[in-house]
Amino acid sequence: MELGIGEKFQKETKYNRNTMKGGFLDWVTKPDIYKTYSEVKKIKLPEPKQKKNMVLDEILQIRHSIRNFSEDPVSLQDLSYLLWATTGIQRIEHGYEFRTAPSAGALYPIETYLVVNNVEDLEQGVYHYAIKNHKLEQLKVGDYSIKIARAALGQKIAQFAAVDFIWTAIYFRSIWKYKQRAFRYIYLDCGHIGQNLALASVSLGLGSCQIGAIFDDEANEIVGVDGEKESVIYMCVVGHPKQAFLL
Repeated sequence: MELGIGEKFQKETKYNRNTMKGGFLDWVTKPDIYKTYSEVKKIKLPEPKQKKNMVLDEILQIRHSIRNFSEDPVSLQDLSYLLWATTGIQRIEHGYEFRTAPSAGALYPIETYLVVNNVEDLEQGVYHYAIKNHKLEQLKVGDYSIKIARAALGQKIAQFAAVDFIWTAIYFRSIWKYKQRAFRYIYLDCGHIGQNLALASVSLGLGSCQIGAIFDDEANEIVGVDGEKESVIYMCVVGHPKQAFLL
């Protein structure tokens, strides 16, 4: 039976100690790990702070996917914490800025965009998270809740959530080092980030639900990426659950 695309990919990107070839890194072509938009409005985020101290065991016990949200807005303070917790700068060692989620080779191919539906002190619209300076970059103003729900295969949770996290991959950041094997690492990197968001949401009394079912081209158009060099690969919705978490 002929192998499908996914099966061929798994087979052809295997590491084998007997067939692996040596190589070198071209440091001249190493891509930048930060993306910024120069001529857009920038919103400085509050210092990230957690509302209350919860041990990891508590968070794991009550984390579950939330699909029904109240109309209560998410605060800008909480959004700031969520952005930092998912992929913000955690520490600096030897002059290198490491983030809250692991990344293969510390190449950080994932970018974070937001569709803001209901966040205090923030206009509805599409934003990019500028990690290095912990700011939001305003890309579009307006109500994109229905469009993003349509792009998520019609899942209305994206329409009624307070904020939709949209993660893209800039592929060459990883391909530069790992060639075609990079795609395995890119998806793993994004999964780490998604889990961070799920756990951080619980710690703030918020709910989340991860979305992998996406009309790629529609989602790419919303955040304004080309779908080739950079493309949407994952989403997550966040908001106040209609029913509070029970500890």
